[in-house]
Amino acid sequence: MVRAMVILNMEVLVPECEIIGNPVLPPESGVSISNSMRADQFNSAPGSTARSTLTTVTRSNENTPVIQRPMTGNPSNMIPRPSDNAQVFQPTVQPSYRPAPNYRNHGTIMKNDAPARIIPISALNPYQGRWAIKARVTAKGEIRRYHNTKGDGKVFSFDLLDSDGGEIRATCFNALVDRFYEAVEIGKVYVVSRGSLKPAKKDYNHLNSEWEIFLESQSTIELCPDENSSIPAMRFTFTSIDKIEDSENNAIVDVIGVVTSVNPSATIQRKNGMETQKRTITLKDMSGRSVEVTMWGDFCNREGLQLQEMVERGAFPVLAVKAGRVNDYSGKSVGTISSSQLLINSDLAEAHNLRQWFDCGGRDASSQSISRDFTPAASRNEIRKTVAQIKDDGLGMGDKPDWVTVKATVVFFKTDSFCYTACPNVIGDRQCSKKVTKSDSGNWLCDKCNQEFTECDYRYLLQLQIQDHTGTAWATAFQEPGEELLGCSARELYMFKENEDPRYTDVLLQGLYRQYLLRLKVKEETYGDERRVKNTVFKVERIDPSAESKFLLDHISRLTGSY
Repeated sequence: MVRAMVILNMEVLVPECEIIGNPVLPPESGVSISNSMRADQFNSAPGSTARSTLTTVTRSNENTPVIQRPMTGNPSNMIPRPSDNAQVFQPTVQPSYRPAPNYRNHGTIMKNDAPARIIPISALNPYQGRWAIKARVTAKGEIRRYHNTKGDGKVFSFDLLDSDGGEIRATCFNALVDRFYEAVEIGKVYVVSRGSLKPAKKDYNHLNSEWEIFLESQSTIELCPDENSSIPAMRFTFTSIDKIEDSENNAIVDVIGVVTSVNPSATIQRKNGMETQKRTITLKDMSGRSVEVTMWGDFCNREGLQLQEMVERGAFPVLAVKAGRVNDYSGKSVGTISSSQLLINSDLAEAHNLRQWFDCGGRDASSQSISRDFTPAASRNEIRKTVAQIKDDGLGMGDKPDWVTVKATVVFFKTDSFCYTACPNVIGDRQCSKKVTKSDSGNWLCDKCNQEFTECDYRYLLQLQIQDHTGTAWATAFQEPGEELLGCSARELYMFKENEDPRYTDVLLQGLYRQYLLRLKVKEETYGDERRVKNTVFKVERIDPSAESKFLLDHISRLTGSY
């Protein structure tokens, strides 16, 4: 029987020593010991304590080498030495890889605990027993809590970029969150070793690696304090706003533009019952398009508040968004995710170019929004109408709806029914949101999903009256426009009303007598035997004095034929 030994790592204990015993090779072997290893060199004094890593190699047949242990013992027991014409084979020993002292694992030495070799991220695969990568942290997500059949838990992830441009995400669960969350900082370089590799879920992971690292109890993350230049801080692949218009839903993009407006932050009830902050801003670039960017969570009170203060004092900053998710609901918009990064007035070449363009005329350049718009591409130019013109021009009476923008003030909210009970079930990446009713069991029943739920969601179905200098009209605002008008979620307002909280009245009063640009869908619908025109609010924007003045000047110019 032939046995083979595969040596993965070796360490030279004694570089030079006397040969122990008198090893020889069998006559049928095709390999002999080097002529420099004479038989008289194999003798050693009795009791010698020298240790050697010498191995002999024999060949059991023409193609199969066999590695044997060093031979010791009485020379009389040795096999006779081969002929002088045998093939010469001299084994070599490679030194083990030793990383710099800063990266060395100082923990307890375990089985096969020799230092792991640092490899590129692109070379990682699940079949490697031990590995280490050196990379910079480019993004770090918040700690998220979850509940499943195994109980409650928590998780966070961070993204890594190495000097070869390889990117990969690392994820920690439960005890490892406590161990690594504070240790990992964005922008710093670390050596990460040990952990399991699993296929990346591309619906949530935009990085260029097909794997994702799941850290384990034996994983290590060690800081490289002197590393500052060999690994880039962040990589961007910017998509211009007009190209986002053609992007698929849930695509991950990098986008850069000038911030032209910032809406106030609002509290939103998430699908899991947790509350979070939401804030929308508008970006425009040199492509002649603008897009809404929705900030979630800490982005609202961190970068969002900074952007709001800058815009309010007339400074329109350049914002670079790393890893935003495209949403195609009611047009195209971009939203932040846990791994997104926002850079304000960065030192990027693209940011400098946008700054120069905006300051040298781009500020006054017209742009068309790609967000929250159901109209076909050929009809995307905004049509400004007065309230009276909606009726006088017979809008909404055709086969297709008319889309117009009205500058109007909200003068009244119906308060008897401002929301409805909605299905909380998530299908794919969308919430069902159909109306649910109480069943005999006390649960909420959704006819569409054919399921019952112990809790329901609340969504706006807000009836409001708008007014401008020509007259008044009724309109309906659903979830997102309702949140923009009132500054809070439908669930929150419903709870204020149920608990007779004085904040209920305050919220409604704060939404009145404010002037907005309202994007309306105007369409005739049938209610029973009656046909009437319905105005639905799909977009709410605060009046930007500068942009509105420019619009009025352009309108005057078209009317008079001069400027």
